[in-house]
Amino acid sequence: QVQLVESGGGLVQAGDSLRLSCAASGRSFSSYSVGWFRQAPGKAREFVGAVSWSGGSTYYAGSVKGRFTISRDNTKNTVYLQMNSLKPEDTAVYYCAARGGGVVRTTEYTYWGQGTQVTVSS
Repeated sequence: QVQLVESGGGLVQAGDSLRLSCAASGRSFSSYSVGWFRQAPGKAREFVGAVSWSGGSTYYAGSVKGRFTISRDNTKNTVYLQMNSLKPEDTAVYYCAARGGGVVRTTEYTYWGQGTQVTVSS
């Protein structure tokens, strides 16, 4: 079992930065791939990015590529989502999720956090 807790969300202005954290508890977290997803009101949950178990490979949605960066520190059981140049359309609840095996861009992850709200004002 893996428990995930996101933190770091908040209200910012367009152009600002935020760093979200996904803290994990449970065994073997370092063997899991981790994805970040977001869900805006009335919209489906969408893939933001993901990182392989080692941190050696990262993947991003086209809408955030070049602005968002994912990293992980397996010694701290934590994955980070650095978000720069935020836009109003980035407003959503952000979730981290973990799965054994490789990264996928779908919601086929086994464990999910509760989410953290990010609001970007114009």
